[in-house]
Amino acid sequence: MPEDGGPPVRRSSLRQQIADALRDEVLTGRMESGRHFSVKQIAENYGVSATPVREALVDLAAQGLLEVEQHRGFQVRRFTAEDFRSLAEARVFVIEAAFRMMAEHGMGELPPQAIASVRRRAEAAARAARAGDLDVLIGCDLRFWRELTAIGGNPHINEFLDRLRVQTWIYAVPHLRAVPDLAGVCWADHVALVDAVAARDTAAARRLTLDHSTHTGALVEKLTPAHP
Repeated sequence: MPEDGGPPVRRSSLRQQIADALRDEVLTGRMESGRHFSVKQIAENYGVSATPVREALVDLAAQGLLEVEQHRGFQVRRFTAEDFRSLAEARVFVIEAAFRMMAEHGMGELPPQAIASVRRRAEAAARAARAGDLDVLIGCDLRFWRELTAIGGNPHINEFLDRLRVQTWIYAVPHLRAVPDLAGVCWADHVALVDAVAARDTAAARRLTLDHSTHTGALVEKLTPAHP
């Protein structure tokens, strides 16, 4: 939020700031699944008017992170084990289709600056995964996949995959927090995947991407109680 005396923040910018902050709270589990809250409560917490808060909450509901409760406010969406499996399956389905297109038509032009930026994201995500720093890993991992899929040039696919990734993280985070030491537990081959993409090695990139899905799915399944 801007300091007193600073330039005024446009409503659209404030709306995005609030949405981003709440999204992070949901992602990290600070706003746990099933939690109920009102526009008024969030507005008071952030010290802003109700309008940008309502707009931000509607945006998050449209992304599938919140549920609207008629005349009551909002609730953080509860994702089940079955939701997680379905989300992971949908993500693999889209990625497989993308790799088929790449194999048939090639990867196209790969801007060096974009590859360099994704590699930095990959290195940060891999370090966090090896160290078991979950809060850092969530943000780095999401930015890594967002930038990597953006190289494909289709913003609709990128947005769809990012939404799936966020939702699977929301389900996984509470289970991962129950692990005493996460060092080396989460998938950490981000750099190898960037190298495969940079080398236009579609087969290796596909294998690493599927390995990520298999590794993450098996880990979360292991941590999930018998009754989701």
